[in-house]
Parts: sequence; structure tokens; C-alpha cells
Amino acid sequence: MKTFLTIILLFSVLIPLGVQAQAVPPAPLYRDPITDGAADPCIVYNPAEKAWWMLYTQRRANVEAADVAYCYGNEIGIAYSEDNGRTWRYRGTLDLEFERGKNTFWAPDVVLHNGVYHMFVSYIQGVANHWSGRAVMMHYTSTNLWDWKHEGPVKLPKDDVIDATLIQLPNGNWRMWYKWDSKSLYADSKDLYTWTGDAKPAVSDEPHEGAKAFKFKGSYWFVTDEWRGMAVYKSSDLLNWKKQKERILETPSNRKDDYPSGSHGDVVVVGDKAYIFYFTHPGRRFHTKDYHDNNGNIPYEMRRSSIQVAELEVVDGELVVKDRDKPFHIYLPNT
Repeated sequence: MKTFLTIILLFSVLIPLGVQAQAVPPAPLYRDPITDGAADPCIVYNPAEKAWWMLYTQRRANVEAADVAYCYGNEIGIAYSEDNGRTWRYRGTLDLEFERGKNTFWAPDVVLHNGVYHMFVSYIQGVANHWSGRAVMMHYTSTNLWDWKHEGPVKLPKDDVIDATLIQLPNGNWRMWYKWDSKSLYADSKDLYTWTGDAKPAVSDEPHEGAKAFKFKGSYWFVTDEWRGMAVYKSSDLLNWKKQKERILETPSNRKDDYPSGSHGDVVVVGDKAYIFYFTHPGRRFHTKDYHDNNGNIPYEMRRSSIQVAELEVVDGELVVKDRDKPFHIYLPNT
């Protein structure tokens, strides 16, 4: 009987360890099976489906069109994970159109407040061949993450803005940072509908986009995409930011598609663990290095993008990704 109990006890320890050992995420973590252009991921838990969702810019990477037209006319794609963040499958797109025509949606961020999901997403009317168009920060609300009500444009101190990231302040209010003129500005709100701010940049030392604010290991962090890896800033009050010397995700790894650098990510903090989800242009030598063929198109290999994930750690007071080549476990709890 004692031997039998010992065996049961060993299995109770080894089985969870075995499950944990199976939770090493693949590389790439996700490729969009429809357009092959997944970028700008936003990770949110869907309690109704007991699954994690990844909302992302669904770039039209498999479309042959002039210059950067594949970055316009995008919908917001949905991937979902039923194994706690290890693997992801395509689910479809969100229905966000509120006016006629084919329009452009970029880089969503979603927060939950008083039982309602609020999404802030960059919107440009129409589809362009070249970088152009006036961007508007649009606000949507939902109770199930599928059906979204268009609340209208967000009134911010500046116009032509993209790339929202939000965090709830200690007093219960909300702060939104957004990109304007390659700087991060911020505004505050009590209810996520009315925003106030003075257009003073929070971070402006280097041009950037795709910022993400979060709290981890007792500090606030602000990660920005500098198109050659991500810069990292640290703060104790969400107002004064100190930049650390080293970027994260700046150099290639040996994992498939995990090069040349990591761009525009989201961070999920789970207890004493944090994971950064980001996208790469694996067909490029440098993130911003592309070229045009005789038709004026960027070749497919340089258009396509992949989603990756890495574990974040705090070492000697700095935020780092210690070794992207080393396998790690990921576990996003269903809560």
C-alpha cells in the first residue's frame, strides 16, 4: 500500500511537470493563414470562450499591389489559443466598418472596464498605395469581444494619431499614450470616453511607434518600437521615464522567422512572469530595409510578417530578454 501511494505521489508531481514541459511555444508563434501579414498583436482573454485571443493588424501581405498598399485596407484579425498561449489558430476578423467603402484599421489595444471591453484602434479612410492619409483614433465597446459598437473618434489634444496603449492608474483613472509625429503623447480619462491632456510628449528622445505600457516586478515599463528593436523606459510614477541603455529584441535569434528584430509588441504579465508578443519581417535583412521590383511592388518575401513571443525578465533593474534561442515555457491562465 505504501509503495502504491508513493507511485501516486510521484505521478502527481511528474504529470504537471510533463504538461509544463510541453508548453514550449513554437517559432514562429503565428502566421496569418489568409494574408500572411499578421502584425501589431494585442492579447486579451475571452472568458466566454475560455480562450486567449490575439487581435492584430491583418496586413494584406499576399496581395501584389504598389509600394505599401498591402499595409492599407486591413481588417483586425483574430487568432485564438485554447492551450494557454502555446499555439494559435485563425478565427476570422472583426466587423468594424461604420461607413461605406474599403477602409484601413491598424494596431488595436483593448482594456476591460466595469464589465465592458473598450478597443482603441487607428483608422484611415480608404486604401492608399503610399504612406499617406489622416489617421483617427477610433473607440469601440463590446461585452463579448465579437460584436463591437462604434463609439466614434477619440478627441485628443493632437490629430492624425495612431498606436494607443492604455493602463489604469492607481486612482482608478485611465491613461492613454499614442503616437503623434513619432513621439509618444498621453491623455487621461475617468471613463474612457472623455480625454484630457496638454500634448506634452511623455517620450520623445528617439523617433518610435507601437508603444506598450505595463507594470511588472514593482515598476512601470514603457516599451517602444524604434524599428531596430525596442527601447525600454522605466518609471515609478508613470510620468517620469528613464531610458535603459540596451534595447530588447534588437538582434536576430536562431529561431525560425525570429529576425531581423522584434517590432510593435504587446506584453502579458502573469504573476512573476511576463511575455512579450511581437512581429518580425523575416524576409528582410533590417526591419526597414525593403526594395521595389520593376512594377513598383515590394516583393512578397519582404511583405510577409510573423508573430513571435519571448519571455521578459528583470535583471539588475533592467528589462531584458536573456536568451531568445533558449526554449522557455509559456502559460497564460484561463482567468
